[in-house]
Amino acid sequence: MHPNDPALRSFIDVDPTSDFPIQNLPYGVFSIADTSPRVGVAIGDFVLDLAAIEAEGLLDLGSNKGIFAQPSINAFMALGPKVWSSTRARISALLRHDNPALRDNDALRARAVLPRKELALHLPLAVAGFADFYSSKEHATNVGIMFRGKDNALQPNWLHMPIGYNGRASTVVVSGTKVPRPRGQLKPPTAEVPSFGPCKRLDFELELGVVIGQASPMGGMLTEAQAEESIFGFTLLNDWSARDIQQWEYVPLGPFLGKSFATSISPWIVTREALEPFRVHGPAQEPAPLPYLQQRGANNYDLHLEVNLLGAGTSRPVRISTTNSKLMYWSSVQQLVHQASNGCAIDVGDLLGSGTISGPEKHQRGSLLEISWNGSEPVEMPDGSKRSFLEDGDALTMRGWCQGDGYRVGFGEVEGTITPAV
Repeated sequence: MHPNDPALRSFIDVDPTSDFPIQNLPYGVFSIADTSPRVGVAIGDFVLDLAAIEAEGLLDLGSNKGIFAQPSINAFMALGPKVWSSTRARISALLRHDNPALRDNDALRARAVLPRKELALHLPLAVAGFADFYSSKEHATNVGIMFRGKDNALQPNWLHMPIGYNGRASTVVVSGTKVPRPRGQLKPPTAEVPSFGPCKRLDFELELGVVIGQASPMGGMLTEAQAEESIFGFTLLNDWSARDIQQWEYVPLGPFLGKSFATSISPWIVTREALEPFRVHGPAQEPAPLPYLQQRGANNYDLHLEVNLLGAGTSRPVRISTTNSKLMYWSSVQQLVHQASNGCAIDVGDLLGSGTISGPEKHQRGSLLEISWNGSEPVEMPDGSKRSFLEDGDALTMRGWCQGDGYRVGFGEVEGTITPAV
């Protein structure tokens, strides 16, 4: 049976609402007690220790011994799509309800099938480089209306290429990492000169992270098919944003300190193959892109996304956004094709941010800048307080999943709590 078959069942009980059925098997990095971080896959409420399985001889990666006894998935990704697919198929077979190899080996199960709640989860990849895009037409239009007016909402280049900027790999952190409020130069419209201090308009951005698993050389280009094959998988991504720092600094070179202080990702990378049943075509692109950006495939995903905000000192979160990544105008494949089109070398472990994922309805907006309409329509909190932007002690959690027939392929969550500037 194919690893995506809806009829597959594991000997490990998995709730139908779990993000991690046997049809998913996302990769992550974990540790327990005093052990070194290593690679595993999530299955229900457990994690399968791939280093232990490989050491037992149940996974054969040829001469690539110890590939999972490492603190990132980069070495595994470098082996390429054929190995990704065959390894996922083998892991799926080992976890099937009718396969005794692992199911009936009590000693191995005790070592290799570990309760997820007892584990520490780490950044799953060594991030080689980070680029963030601006690929939701609704998000770009909303921001443009706020700052330039309805008649000039989209810049002239926006409909012709995926707009992006190069960010900082050094501040990509795993879910659960505290996010200190950034400091920077601030100059509100009423001030004559800038000042330096903590950000006052701290925001989130609901994004999908694209994890690159294959390198391409400097000077080359990528076709649609090559770009697709280079993508190992996807993760949830929150590109935290200091809107007041960004507003003062971005002319003429774009985002810099307003974006580089923290980017949070979920601890699990869902493989491109696991998402194959949920591929859909994105919105029609008018005018047609230049030939190098034209795509034939259905390169978007029917991925439900939601954001919950737990205010400081409160006990009940508020859902502030519900949207879907299928709405994105520029696909992840087009983003990668465009990034490589000038001859930029692509590395194993590169991370692309989709850009804020917003939709046409108010509840589908993927940032507080849009949700509060730049502070003019604050979010009502359970305790009667309001939020236009994030306050110290606020915790933001993003979740996402694709709904299958009796199962869901989910991403877990990416959470971050704001702490005061230091």
